[in-house]
This record gives sequence, C-alpha cells and structure tokens, in this order.
Amino acid sequence: QLQLVESGGGLVQPGGSLRLSCAASGFTLETYAIGWFRQAPGKEREGVSCISRSAGNTYYADSVKGRFTISRDNAKNTVYLQMNSLKPEDTAVYYCAAKKITPVQAMCALQRGDYWGQGTQVTVSS
Repeated sequence: QLQLVESGGGLVQPGGSLRLSCAASGFTLETYAIGWFRQAPGKEREGVSCISRSAGNTYYADSVKGRFTISRDNAKNTVYLQMNSLKPEDTAVYYCAAKKITPVQAMCALQRGDYWGQGTQVTVSS
C-alpha cells in the first residue's frame, strides 16, 4: 500500500520550533518532488514549501521564508520541514504530498500531488 505519513506536530508556544516528518511506505520518495501544505480552520489549503527530487530546487511561501526549511533524506525515505520562530498564524493541519514530475513552484502554487498524507496538527499558542 502506497502511503505518506506525517508526524512531529503538536502544541508549541510562539517563537518555538517543531520539525515535521513525512515518511513514505510502499514507494521510493527519491523519484518524487515533495511538498508541505497546510490548512487552517476556516481557510483554504495553501502550499507552504516544496522540494525537488534532488533537493536542488526549493520553494517557500512568503509567509514562511526565513523561518521554515524543507529538506529530504532519500536514504530514510523521509522529507522534513523544520519550523522555527513559529507564530499563532502558523496554526493549521500540515499535509505532505508527493508528485512524480513537477516544478516545485507549480507544485506548491497549484497544490499538485499524486499521493497525500493524512495530516498532522500544529498549534502555536501561549
């Protein structure tokens, strides 16, 4: 069964950090571009960050530039999202997705994904 599983979410105070993980089972992530997306209550889902197969290209939404870092470890079949300086407006369910062939900016902007995870909740609150 082809599956993506997110982990690492939780409750954190403003200014804190979290690292999300996106692990694949049933297929090899290294042949896919991977993206992180989020959906806050009452808002539409948005692309947060995307990374190419080789990690040579990355994309970040303006709202997270300088605070979030996407990376991948193909040997572990896992992609990460390091989130620093978290703000209350970062509160959302975070999803990862895999797309076989796509420019990373298009993947994030158009929310393209062949496979999607179930999401992990991130809550930033004091």
